[in-house]
Amino acid sequence: MRSFFRYSHPMLLALCGTALIAAAQGSQPARAVQAGAARAHQATDHTVPALLISDIHFDPFHDPAKVKQLVAAPAGEWGAILAASPSPNQEEAFEALQRNCYARRSDTPFALLQSALQAMRSTQSNAKIMTVSGDLIAHGFLCRYRKLVPGSTAADYQEFVLKTMEFVLGELRTAFPQTPVYVALGNNDTACDDYRLDAESEFLTQAGKIVAKGLPLAQQQEVLNQFGTGGYYSVTMSAPMQGTRLIVLNDLVLSPKYRNCAGKPDTTAAAVEMEWLEHQLENARQAGQRVWVMGHIPPGIDPYSTLTGFKNVCAGEDPVMFLSQDRLAGLLVDYADVVRLGIFAHTHMDEMRVLESEGSEAQSPVHMNVAIKIVPSISPVGGNDPSFTVARVNPASAVLEDYQVFSASYQTGVAGAWNREYDYAETYHQARFTASAIEALIQEFKADRGATRKDSQAYLRNYFAGDRSAELSLFWPQYVCAIGNTSVKGYATCVCSGAKQ
Repeated sequence: MRSFFRYSHPMLLALCGTALIAAAQGSQPARAVQAGAARAHQATDHTVPALLISDIHFDPFHDPAKVKQLVAAPAGEWGAILAASPSPNQEEAFEALQRNCYARRSDTPFALLQSALQAMRSTQSNAKIMTVSGDLIAHGFLCRYRKLVPGSTAADYQEFVLKTMEFVLGELRTAFPQTPVYVALGNNDTACDDYRLDAESEFLTQAGKIVAKGLPLAQQQEVLNQFGTGGYYSVTMSAPMQGTRLIVLNDLVLSPKYRNCAGKPDTTAAAVEMEWLEHQLENARQAGQRVWVMGHIPPGIDPYSTLTGFKNVCAGEDPVMFLSQDRLAGLLVDYADVVRLGIFAHTHMDEMRVLESEGSEAQSPVHMNVAIKIVPSISPVGGNDPSFTVARVNPASAVLEDYQVFSASYQTGVAGAWNREYDYAETYHQARFTASAIEALIQEFKADRGATRKDSQAYLRNYFAGDRSAELSLFWPQYVCAIGNTSVKGYATCVCSGAKQ
């Protein structure tokens, strides 16, 4: 997770923004959800409903006294354990755990997960597609486990991680038994701590079985044949999608923070995965298929780290990148004639981006760019309200035509309501979520450096579920440069030319 707002204070953000500019120049009334959902079903008949969710960050340690029971029980019995009355000292024990693991806010407890599932069913009960773009398990998972299960082994920990993943995905599949659930790994979904993972490991083999479960048999076999190599896979999507291939990445290995379980850098896994990706994209092109690509960490500029790190890009300093290499972005643009959509997450915010052709090898027979949807989080750990995305997809063209974001009015799952935050087509007056539509919006944003126009204000408001738009507005010109420029050169040109205006 990387957000402008994680554990931050408005004054700190203002100081960081000033410095960079100078240098650069649940249980709820059903009608509340259904009223907003009705609009989704008014879409034209050629679209089908989908659910896009991410960064659940489920926390099985929220009631520490129950953890020994969870360790001993199979994942199928966890629901009854977690649904039982909280332990008498739950609040005190959890606060102590938070302090011991240096956590400032909570991830997703069982009550919030159940509330989110209820809201999803009320909003989009007939979803034909569900994508989960990574980070199933809570932050600080290893620390919490070690504090509550002392004396355990690395194998014990791996088993608990796998059971947690199995439980979360089991809850999603139970709530939507007729919907294929496509899952990517996030940087927290590992056998040996955040950003640490071994390729070709027993963990990936077992995780692949969990990810494949519930998919049609042919897709299950495809996942099982591929996942154990590096946590990635490619499948032909189920009907009603037509001739569409979903390529699911494990882009943890592309992160500059990535290490193997021994704590050592390893570039081999990234090289193998990128070679595999290019092969999948070429096969899709030759077969005349359309492609969705899903991962967890988005390609391109990390605006948060660039800004708070005081990177003076106009003096020659490089901005901070989400990934350690540009090859992912370059490949997606090279195959933009077949790639219809990129789905990523990680920031916990609701964002849109475009991957532009500058700097690519331009192998695509048609000059095109790629639309990227960054899905907001269920977890409220960054101070945001929990949220999920309801979409309408054209199954013949694989184009995301519209979406709505729903968010909770609370962060615990105990009380409150889920309501519609906004509708993309209605808010931005765009018929489809395509690269050209996003490019048009970004050009409007660039021209509105003070973020005073209607579309800019809407983006600011919707970026952070719960609306803390005033803070992002401090960085608006730099942020807009990040969502519209993938490369270091493009970002610097955008930021520095703006500073001279």
